[in-house]
Amino acid sequence: MYSGLTAAGGIKAGFSSLGIFVFQWVPSIMLSLSTAGSAGFAAGSTSSTAGPITSAVTIPQIKIYLQDISPSPIYQHFITDWGLFAALSLFISLLLLALLVYCVMRLRQVRHFEHERFEAASATVVAHDIPRTHLRWERVLTEVTSDNEQNWRMAILEADIMLGELLDTLGYRGETMADKMRAVDRADFNTIDLAWEAHRMRNRIAHETSETALNPRDVRHTIDLYQRVFREFNFVA
Repeated sequence: MYSGLTAAGGIKAGFSSLGIFVFQWVPSIMLSLSTAGSAGFAAGSTSSTAGPITSAVTIPQIKIYLQDISPSPIYQHFITDWGLFAALSLFISLLLLALLVYCVMRLRQVRHFEHERFEAASATVVAHDIPRTHLRWERVLTEVTSDNEQNWRMAILEADIMLGELLDTLGYRGETMADKMRAVDRADFNTIDLAWEAHRMRNRIAHETSETALNPRDVRHTIDLYQRVFREFNFVA
């Protein structure tokens, strides 16, 4: 409550200062300017009624005061200029207000545009942020479609390495791949039989010499087995 009273007191003091400025300082300055430019006053002379303003006055009182102390041409000139000044000030204020509104609207549009661009860029980055396993699998598929048997062997060996990493990720531990697959619970691993079949094919290829010809059909079937295992756990696309 004390802070509220303090704030209210500050606002009151601010309005009081504004009133003094508008109704004391502004009339005094305008009166001084009008008197200084008056042809009816001799240089260095002062008016007996042009004393300092020490209390707040109203607009009608200012008009009467200026009319009393100023020669008629000076007063009319002051009234005319003040009207033009007020009109010009109002016109400029409206222009500045319109410019301010326009700038605020444009700023909001720019921020909205930047936000949309940022969201689009983020979506693009996410869309192109391909997991490393997907990239490796794409390379395996590319090697299988080549005409080089050595690439086929490398593809199957790489696929079996990825199978071992999948088992590690799922929490199965063992000294060898066979140990890891023996620890698998079939209720949680529907394609475990396919994994066994693919792994046996890998062992056969690993123990064969490079001169032993591979059957392209067996190679593609083995890669398909690995793929079905990986897709069960969303390990590859």
